[in-house]
This record gives sequence, structure tokens and C-alpha cells, in this order.
Amino acid sequence: MSGYRTLPIPDGLDGMRVDAGLAKLLGLSRTVVAAIADSDEVLVDGRVVGKSDRLTAGSMLEITLPAPPQPVTVQAIPVEGMVIIHEDDDIIVIDKPVGVAVHPSPGWTGPTVVGGLLASGHRVATSGAAERQGVVHRLDVGTTGVMVVAKSESAYSALKHAFKERTVDKVYHAIVQGHPDPIKGTIDAPIDRHPKHDYKFAVMQDGKPSITHYEVMEAFRAASLVEVHLETGRTHQIRVHFSALHHPCVGDLTYGADPTLSKRLGVTRQWLHARQLGFHHPADGQWVSFTSEYPDDLSAALEKLRDEG
Repeated sequence: MSGYRTLPIPDGLDGMRVDAGLAKLLGLSRTVVAAIADSDEVLVDGRVVGKSDRLTAGSMLEITLPAPPQPVTVQAIPVEGMVIIHEDDDIIVIDKPVGVAVHPSPGWTGPTVVGGLLASGHRVATSGAAERQGVVHRLDVGTTGVMVVAKSESAYSALKHAFKERTVDKVYHAIVQGHPDPIKGTIDAPIDRHPKHDYKFAVMQDGKPSITHYEVMEAFRAASLVEVHLETGRTHQIRVHFSALHHPCVGDLTYGADPTLSKRLGVTRQWLHARQLGFHHPADGQWVSFTSEYPDDLSAALEKLRDEG
């Protein structure tokens, strides 16, 4: 759908922001539309408009759409430190190390879970987009821990449905700055892309519903170890929610962590670990649960906090 287009703005988009309205009209992401607007490629009645300007029904839109992105291919490259926790005919459960993306994406040249599995001779489901076959959920590049990949097509369908219906038990451990009050609670705040920074997310009034349950396990002088149960699974959800409470994950400079504390603890990424994953096995429906131990960098930071009292 690349190239120059001109069309009237329908009544249903009247008053909407340019990025939100055109994303809806053209079936593109707000990020893509915002980038087009930032390049002065969006005109309304002959006038260049920005992504935060408002649309007026009946006005004439002119927009130059970029060429579609080239397909991303999976490179079968071994991933150092990726451990297989469990494998059977339907699923493979791994312990993802830091610095590894789940699947290839434009601009990412580092190792991936999918590529690592293929390189080590493991079969994954062919369902899903070509670059993310078998992938039913994700962890951030800087987040470690347990995740499951589908091997069979039936497992892919069953697990995708389970994540969508929120029947999967997703438990994370995080060290956050300060002391959350109350020590046990629920964060119910919608999340969407950050209005100014495309690489970040934020609590936004018109965002997607996002629910995080937490409980403080240990309290230290400057931080707290919390156990988190995710009810939803938005991108950066835990990081965004705790940052919104002014208790960002230690080491998470993107979301406002104190660099001095991060340096003192030797943390170079967010202290966030996918600790446990439980679900009904797609083959027989029996409940299974898998646990991942803290990697060395997170363990060392936790011990420093304990030593400080």
C-alpha cells in the first residue's frame, strides 16, 4: 500500500489526532503514521499537519505511504546460555538469557530464541508469521527467564488461546526502587505507546487494559523485591506500571531508574525475571509449571541489597 494517496476524511474521524485517526483509517500502526507525519508527508487541505494535530471531517487528506518493509528472515545461530528446561512432542520450555530477542525484527541483528532453537536442531511450529513461528508470548531483550515455544501446530493454537484468555499463570520477580505502599496490591492502568518516544510505552487514558498484581517479598533500605502476577501481557507492562507508581525496576534507566543505585548494585539492565510459567499442557490438559532461577547478575545485585541490610 505504498505511494501517494488522496481521500476525504470520514465523519467518524472528526476531532481525532492525526496519528490515531489515520492509523484507524489506513490500518497502520500509530508509530508508522507518526513517522510519516514527522517527515511532513501528511497534508490536510494542502497544509502539512503534525501527528498531534486534529482531523476535520470532510477535509481532503494527502499522504505518501512508505514502501512495505522487507520480510525478516530467521538466522539459525546458536544462542550462548539458552537452557532447555523441558521438551516434548508439543512444547519446548527455555530459560532465556539476557540480550536475546524472542524473534527477528527490523533493525535487530543480535541473537534470537527462534534462531537459537533452529540452530540446535529443535523443531518449532510453522504457525504464525515466518519470523516468529512457534512464538506464543514474548520477553523483552533485557528480561531473563522462563518462556514456552510451540513445537506442534495444535500446541500453537492451544497456547495462543490460553494466553488470550488469560488462563496462563505468569509470575515475575522484580526489584523495584523504594517501598510500594500498600505492600500487596493491584495496578489497573491502561497502557499504550508513549506519545513522544516510540521506543517506550506509558499509562495512557485510551490505552489497552493492563492489570498487574504484586506483593512485596523482601524490603531493603533502598528497594524492594516483589513478586508479580500478570493478568494481561502488554509490552513493558511491569516496567511501565511500576514506573508510573514512582517505583521503577532497579536498573531500568529507560523508565526512570536511579543510575547511581544501578551502578552501585552492578546492574546494567532492568532487574526483572520471568520466574515461573504455568499452563494446561496442550496435549492432555494437565496443569504444568516451570521455574527459572535468577541469573548471576541479578543474584549478585540481590545479595548486595541483603548485605546492606
